[in-house]
Amino acid sequence: MANLKDIKNRIQSIESTKKITRAMKMVAAAKVKRAESSVKASRPYTKELISMFQKLVNAVDEFSSATLKIKAAIDDYPELLVTREVKNVGILVVTSNKGLAGAYNANVVRETLKRIEAYKQQGIGVQLFIAGQKGISALRKKCALLGCPIAKKYYSAVDAPSPIESRAIAEDMAEYFVDAKIDKIEIVTTRFKNMMSYRVEDWQVLPVEGVLDRHEKISDNILDPLMEFIPDKHHILQKIVPMYMTNIFYQALLEAQASELASRMTAMSAATSNAEQMIHDLSIEYNKTRQFAITQEIIEVVSGSNAQAG
Repeated sequence: MANLKDIKNRIQSIESTKKITRAMKMVAAAKVKRAESSVKASRPYTKELISMFQKLVNAVDEFSSATLKIKAAIDDYPELLVTREVKNVGILVVTSNKGLAGAYNANVVRETLKRIEAYKQQGIGVQLFIAGQKGISALRKKCALLGCPIAKKYYSAVDAPSPIESRAIAEDMAEYFVDAKIDKIEIVTTRFKNMMSYRVEDWQVLPVEGVLDRHEKISDNILDPLMEFIPDKHHILQKIVPMYMTNIFYQALLEAQASELASRMTAMSAATSNAEQMIHDLSIEYNKTRQFAITQEIIEVVSGSNAQAG
């Protein structure tokens, strides 16, 4: 039977762990409410922006940069909207910087590896743009074996998603696309459903075909004939394309953050419940062991007394 001191030490250790998991659960629960609000508030804007982007692309017969001032790759909209043979794909993988979030990071990494394998079977190369320390750590060695380099790493973007961070990612991937280092841009992220669930998704960003696949279909992709563009559609597209890319990455980061926090809250809740159950079981074992020790001492005293009386 276990030593009383050992059982007591185990109970104290689990009590300390339970305090940590309960605190992490409360922190995640407080943060996930704000993250959920941000996600739900941004979805209508994202949907309308994609709708406008799709309509404007359909309205332009020929893409031209002749009258445009191009300072960076993300401003070169004709190159970004070109459709060419896919030889290399750039995938943004959105994970977290911290663990203890259940199977959240493992699910994203698993989907990423599945996408890489699928492309390798087609003879298509993959370059990864990874947001989050957990994704970087998990994919570094595996990607070295699979021959898919990590082009860029992002750390702060997943802790506090912002349009500024999203713009930086968009600029990096746009540069790779314009330089023909990649011919397709995708995002592996999670879509927040509710406090208890999320799903891993693969979003296509460029080329533009299929960008509405994950949203409700827009039945009317034709611009209002009374709508005028000043100075012209080409200048408007030069503004809309960076907005579209930045917003897609921003939405992906928001969805991922909410999913991660919800997953961490659920995991820490389960860990706290398990700790309570272990403490309960150990307390019963402690009491049984203590009762056995007391009974044993009484028997020894009675036996000694009887021996002296005899």
